[in-house]
Amino acid sequence: MSVTPAPVLARLLSGATLERTPAGRLRLTTPEGVVHEPVLAVRAFPISAPERGLSLMSAEGHELFWIEQISALEPAVRSLVQEALDEREFMPVIAQLLEVSGFVTPCTWRVDTDRGPARFVLKGEEDIRRIGNGALLITDSDGIHYLVRDTAALDRNSRRLLDRFL
Repeated sequence: MSVTPAPVLARLLSGATLERTPAGRLRLTTPEGVVHEPVLAVRAFPISAPERGLSLMSAEGHELFWIEQISALEPAVRSLVQEALDEREFMPVIAQLLEVSGFVTPCTWRVDTDRGPARFVLKGEEDIRRIGNGALLITDSDGIHYLVRDTAALDRNSRRLLDRFL
């Protein structure tokens, strides 16, 4: 018999509370007692400034609460918000390119990411986008986004393979 942990009730800066329901959804209660469920955590700038600018949104897409800096939140709130972001966002960061099946697309890439080894198909060179400061966003044939934070930080072989597509 498993025991369901008690929901963590966390107080936000303005007096609103945030909690995870037994169904696993986030619930926001305003200081006036208005309850919003489910609530989604959405980063304003997920790649360029992931720690700054976060919105708690209603299911209808209306902003309910703005968080300027995630690090300014109390640990209990930060934990709830980070869990919600982790569930919503899936963007492995490429640490190394191990192998490319060919230099004509479509081709299969074998990479190491922060989430372990991965293999994906790159449909076309247009699926590699520069997003500033040496960062790249690579979309595979299944629509999964992979991030290269800084091409200059990659090892020599990875940069050599990547240069063939840029």
